[in-house]
Amino acid sequence: MFHLPFPLRDANAGSGSKDLGNLPEWDLSDLYTGEDAPELKHDLDWLETECAAFAADYEGKLADLDAGALLTCVQRNEKISAVAGRIMSFAGLRYYQLTIDAGRAKFMSDCQEKITNFTTPLVFFTLELNRIEDDALAARFAENEELARYAPVFRRIRAMKPYQLSDELERFLHDLGVVGDAWERLFDETIAGLTFDIDGEDLNIEGTLNLLTEQDRSKREAAARELARVFGENIKTFARVHNTAAKEKEVIDRWRKMPSAQTGRHLSNDVEPEVVEALREAVVAAYPKLSHRYYELKRKWLGLDRMQVWDRNAPLPMEDTRTIPWTQAERMVMEAYDAFDPRMGEIAAPFFSKGWIDAGVKPGKAPGAFAHPTVTEVHPYVMLNYLGKPRDVMTLAHELGHGVHQVLAAGQGEMLSSTPLTLAETASVFGEMLTFRKMLEKAETQEQRKVLLAGKVEDMINTVVRQIAFYDFECKLHAARRQGELTPEDIGALWMSVQGESLGPAFDFMEGYESFWAYIPHFVHSPFYVYAYAFGDGLVNALYSVYAEGAEGFEEKYFDMLKAGGSKHHKELLAPFGLDASDPKFWDKGLSMISDMIDELEAMEDT
Repeated sequence: MFHLPFPLRDANAGSGSKDLGNLPEWDLSDLYTGEDAPELKHDLDWLETECAAFAADYEGKLADLDAGALLTCVQRNEKISAVAGRIMSFAGLRYYQLTIDAGRAKFMSDCQEKITNFTTPLVFFTLELNRIEDDALAARFAENEELARYAPVFRRIRAMKPYQLSDELERFLHDLGVVGDAWERLFDETIAGLTFDIDGEDLNIEGTLNLLTEQDRSKREAAARELARVFGENIKTFARVHNTAAKEKEVIDRWRKMPSAQTGRHLSNDVEPEVVEALREAVVAAYPKLSHRYYELKRKWLGLDRMQVWDRNAPLPMEDTRTIPWTQAERMVMEAYDAFDPRMGEIAAPFFSKGWIDAGVKPGKAPGAFAHPTVTEVHPYVMLNYLGKPRDVMTLAHELGHGVHQVLAAGQGEMLSSTPLTLAETASVFGEMLTFRKMLEKAETQEQRKVLLAGKVEDMINTVVRQIAFYDFECKLHAARRQGELTPEDIGALWMSVQGESLGPAFDFMEGYESFWAYIPHFVHSPFYVYAYAFGDGLVNALYSVYAEGAEGFEEKYFDMLKAGGSKHHKELLAPFGLDASDPKFWDKGLSMISDMIDELEAMEDT
């Protein structure tokens, strides 16, 4: 099945001022000019014909193809992926601009159904590839260099070999996929349609979450309580979506004989379970020296006896609460990118000038932010909900990093450009770090430095500690669902079981906070996605340490890593930097950067 990736960043977006300047909107005409574009009809017709022809030409014959014929087969499959991906990118991006528009929703659903029907005959491709003996495949790679270039794709496909079902069952699951998509759409449309009454003003979820970063504590509390109220009113719907999605996953995992609920994600991320567990253990062990210690500092800065959940992302009392106009945000990020390497700025520039970013907060627009690579012959698109706070600038830096990565990796072609989630966060988090360091360099006073450091520590805690707590919640949720249906109260209890542990003793939790699992899109769209954020942050912290130490040729190695896309395993990509993610000490190196920043903040208190 061809899906539009939905990698929403769990950022608490920006500020409430309207003085943001002209915010860019997408120009999707580089994909298609509209629903009725003749090119779109042509591509759908071509796809239907080519999928049928591909199946007729190759089904039952893959094992007998010589190296040249197998290469032609792979390239035809790649072209099918590109055309299907282009269609779904257009349909999906239009839908996320206005999820409450019935016409756009129907168009996306119709495209998905057509493509699912067209591509069902292709299910044999991966199944037959996995039946080819290792030695026979290795001989074909040795015979044809161009075919050997696809070896990493074959390796990832063949990782699923132990969990493969019969051809008939695989076709059935392929066709059934559109039903699971309907639950994702129900979640998206429910979230986008929620309204929150704050002092008589109706806000959407982005605008309400944004109030949790307001200077005025009463506004933060009002927003938190209103979020709890509205989530509570809709909690049965959210519980139904989560129960159904988790049960669907459990059934498929059981039939495939997957050893754990997480196995599928690890396979798609091309990462070993023990590496993820080493990351998780390192982060959980570091809770006391990271989040617990930082939030105790913040409690003192805010002059509170106890922190409440609406204080977690509160600005510091001395923080400048001005709104950052869009043009200034662009300038800040571009300056940081250019300073690292002018090539990075050159790649990023068209996003701002050619309609590749949709930045404004609009009714019905999907919440959060993402960068979607579309297909390699076009270019990525970035979605933001920009509201003008420093965190929004960091989100811009983050998503633009994804965009740069996707542009550089496009040279690998459709099948090799796609980067596993664990490595997909590398350029985005690195882009954030470059922007942060540039802002820190320009700090004129100790107070400005303190605010910047505290903001970065909070972002890193949100990216590392919070996401690993999310991962633990998901692990508990899927394990519990295997024992039976979960009530909203059951899910809330699992949520609360990880919150206190991760945030620490400085916090009290209001009544209603047990429903805040309801709005996190990753849990529905991409189970166990969330650890990729912590993986990416730890990896980038280790990478940045190498850069800061003045490693020779770092920029060239960094660009080579991004250009590699999904053509190399994380061990190969990190080796030129002298790093190895399978070494438990690797994660301590990354976490120590956060701890060092908290050390500096504590030292400021003593001076």
